[in-house]
Amino acid sequence: MNPILALIITNLIWGAASPIFKFALQNIPPFTLAFIRFFSAGLIFIPFVFIYRQKVSWLDQIKILWIGFFGVTINIAFFFMGLKQTESINVPIIASSGPVFIYLFSILLLREKPKLKVLGGMMIALIGVLTIILSPFLLDGKKFIFGEIKGNLFILIATFGTVMQTIISKDILKKINPYVVTTISFLFGGLTFLPLAIKEFNTWSFSQLNYQGWIGIVFGVVFSSALAYFFYYYGISKLAAQEVGLFTYIDPVIAVLIAAPLLGEFPSWYYLIGTFLVFGGIYLAEGRIHWHPWHRLRRSRNN
Repeated sequence: MNPILALIITNLIWGAASPIFKFALQNIPPFTLAFIRFFSAGLIFIPFVFIYRQKVSWLDQIKILWIGFFGVTINIAFFFMGLKQTESINVPIIASSGPVFIYLFSILLLREKPKLKVLGGMMIALIGVLTIILSPFLLDGKKFIFGEIKGNLFILIATFGTVMQTIISKDILKKINPYVVTTISFLFGGLTFLPLAIKEFNTWSFSQLNYQGWIGIVFGVVFSSALAYFFYYYGISKLAAQEVGLFTYIDPVIAVLIAAPLLGEFPSWYYLIGTFLVFGGIYLAEGRIHWHPWHRLRRSRNN
């Protein structure tokens, strides 16, 4: 299969994720959906563990559990909670701020000397993110505390989870096959949702599940998790890292195209301005943001 086509399919799926999951969450509780999605997807990936049979040290297993905690537990918990309170089209734009925070962490944690061009681009992107996060307040001040802005902040926290997942997984993925990492992190992350899912059964049962909930389950398990990750790993194994990053620009376009007819969400002027600033800033800086030496973080901690 063509790796470019694989990554296009991946980002078509992930771009559609926020509006489809928001649609599903109108019927199924967030932690129940999260448990079913990741635990089931982890079970699907188990055969790959046997195909790529590999010994994993206890230390690496602990690191993989941290990947699951940040990449699944923190990321998805706040992603779903944020989706229930904000527009789904905001999600891919806010999530695109990941490189901004990775770059800022590289300065704070790795003591990297900031480059003027990169820092300038990251600051432009950060202003764009803040424009989208604060857009409910700019449009209607009454929403400043309890409205959509709270959901936008939850999506930002979910993005931090992804950033931490990226930082921790840098060294691990050099030693451990990505399918093994995915299986363990999915199963562990899925299990962390089980107590919260059980609690949701006090007010919800599977007898209430309708087509909206089933769409979320099937899309989450089969497409957004198993199929998308399979295509993603195939694509990144064939292409350079800089080329892979370009495909994420597909996500917000797909989100808008699906959210408009499915949820009645349409971009505001603040959304368009914020989007332009985010991708413009990242584009300005992206020639350098892929190459931060995260291995230095481990060495600095050992000193």
